[in-house]
Amino acid sequence: MVVAWATLGVLAATLVASFFYLGSKIDALGVELRGAIAAQGARLDARIDAVGADLGSRIDALTARVDGLNARLDDHPGGHRHAG
Repeated sequence: MVVAWATLGVLAATLVASFFYLGSKIDALGVELRGAIAAQGARLDARIDAVGADLGSRIDALTARVDGLNARLDDHPGGHRHAG
């Protein structure tokens, strides 16, 4: 009877230790995953900023071109269209 209780105690202790070990492994993976997600977020933010800056400069260039065309139309003598 003592051997059965001892065996049960060893099994219970092993099970409890396994749960603590598994919990620590899960926590370590969580920390690693949080770091990877943060790094990916930083890369994505940098990429979005680069695309936004490029888009802004393209819009500015297009605006300048349209303004230039408007100025040419305003300077057109007589303000009428020529027949074709």
